Amino acid sequence: METRELRYFVAVAEELHFGRAAQRLAMAQPPLSRAIQQLERRLGVVLLHRTARQVALTDAGSVLLREARAALDAVEAAERRTRRAAAERPGVVLATKAGAAGELVSKLLAAYAAEPGAVAVEVMLCGPGEQERLLRDGRADVALLQRPFDTTAGLDTEDLHTEPQVVVLPAGHPMTDRPHMSMAEVSALTDLPLPRWPRQDGGYPDGPGPQVRDHTQLFQLIALGRACAVVPESLRAHLREGHATVPVPDAPAVTTVIAWPPHSRSQAVADLVRTATRL
Repeated sequence: METRELRYFVAVAEELHFGRAAQRLAMAQPPLSRAIQQLERRLGVVLLHRTARQVALTDAGSVLLREARAALDAVEAAERRTRRAAAERPGVVLATKAGAAGELVSKLLAAYAAEPGAVAVEVMLCGPGEQERLLRDGRADVALLQRPFDTTAGLDTEDLHTEPQVVVLPAGHPMTDRPHMSMAEVSALTDLPLPRWPRQDGGYPDGPGPQVRDHTQLFQLIALGRACAVVPESLRAHLREGHATVPVPDAPAVTTVIAWPPHSRSQAVADLVRTATRL
């Protein structure tokens, strides 16, 4: 299979419409249809169910969509990392979630800068879940991720820190007097629904809670009495006077990890990882 064919297929599979996919690819529809048919013949499988009204993925098509995205990400990552390695002053790109592990990042940058042979570190501050994508597609060389929120499958990792979670409530809410709450009690707060974070495809899961994209937006909604949220205990440092926290002992512990691609041979990445684990 060629990367061109994979890009064609991904566009059709995501749009589920040949006309929109052709427009997205800036090409005519007939050659796009022929390319998909040729791909199906070569693979010997049906990738798409076509009717006069709709296009739907088959089981085989769903598998190829997942694999094609990964393959195209790998190609783009190879291009980006190759160009970065050829730069006159190559550095390291570190991706981390904005507002998370701030103290750790500050200590890590300072400790690494004191190491012999340290290179420049560019810090990319991301929204929730974005740092994993940046690492996998080659825009970042190393990332700070948090399990269980982020997926580390296929990456090399070192655990750095594990912490409990707390529920953030508006100051003055009746539940702020509790010594602790359970996840069931948090979910039962109908006046303060849990937020809905965006999925990988950009959409939002169903539910009564507000749609949020970053912690600044989330904490403002909580202060206004429109939501609550279960977050790592370290985020307490970013809260304002309009917030209160209550421990949630049965919430899963959050582990901050440093992650990098398993095929990386960068000495700078290795030095940064060693510095992080030492801290």
